[in-house]
Amino acid sequence: MSSQKYNCPVDAAICKIGGKYKAVILYHLKSETLRYNGIKRKIKRITDKMLAQQLHELEADGLINRRVYAVVPPKTEYSLTDLGRTLIPILDAMCEWGEQFMDEE
Repeated sequence: MSSQKYNCPVDAAICKIGGKYKAVILYHLKSETLRYNGIKRKIKRITDKMLAQQLHELEADGLINRRVYAVVPPKTEYSLTDLGRTLIPILDAMCEWGEQFMDEE
């Protein structure tokens, strides 16, 4: 994408990891490869439609890998790409800030 599509670098970042669950999905994938149902168990409020959409967008943006195994029943795993792993310090900072915010409530 051209840099002209974004107002600033923060806008570019939010376009990739913004949305209701993208950052949460990335956070759960930062330390392990998960199957669809594993992600769904970790994000209890997410609907199947929303999870599928968010995973598709994250894959299209090159932040996660989707690996399908030719077995019965079908098995699909999700993991961070190299680009996705560059977000780990940001996700860790968001986690730390969130912990402080949760403590204040």
